[in-house]
Amino acid sequence: MSVTVRDDLVLSHSTEVAEVRAPFGKVDIEAWLKALPDKEYQRCAPGDHKAAGYTVDDDGTPMSINVEMIGTGLVIQHYRYKQAGPHYCKMVSLSDVLTPHGWTTVQVIWELKMEQIDGDRLRYTNTVTSHPTEEMIKFTVENGGTFEEAARARQAASGAHNKRETPLFAASIARSANA
Repeated sequence: MSVTVRDDLVLSHSTEVAEVRAPFGKVDIEAWLKALPDKEYQRCAPGDHKAAGYTVDDDGTPMSINVEMIGTGLVIQHYRYKQAGPHYCKMVSLSDVLTPHGWTTVQVIWELKMEQIDGDRLRYTNTVTSHPTEEMIKFTVENGGTFEEAARARQAASGAHNKRETPLFAASIARSANA
């Protein structure tokens, strides 16, 4: 089944920043993601983050699998690495979402970036952007809603979630670099 992503529409967009201390040269976001223990992922958003793992797609592309609650939706993310390095990773997922009305899909783009401010003072930026699929738009209308209502709800939930997880992700990456 082919899924059409509506990248001309934004379901939600959130950017959060946190400062940490770690040796910039020892930061490796790609390695951190690939070795992120399940319990550590859960500690990065207690109550919201349910499970994390690392695998590869059928074509061998590395993938991070994350299961989390975003508002009232249980989201299963299948993040494929689009760009991966020590200081920047861009992950793209066609995510399954279990809502109170059933299952649908959305595209989620997750960008993780660490910049050196000076010395060991670093700035971590966590950006999450979601786009609807045609399936999600149809699903929303069939359940009596509009895209605009869905976008408002997702923006509020995703923004709040990102605000909670960003400083904890930053601290986890810093601990990994300091180990």
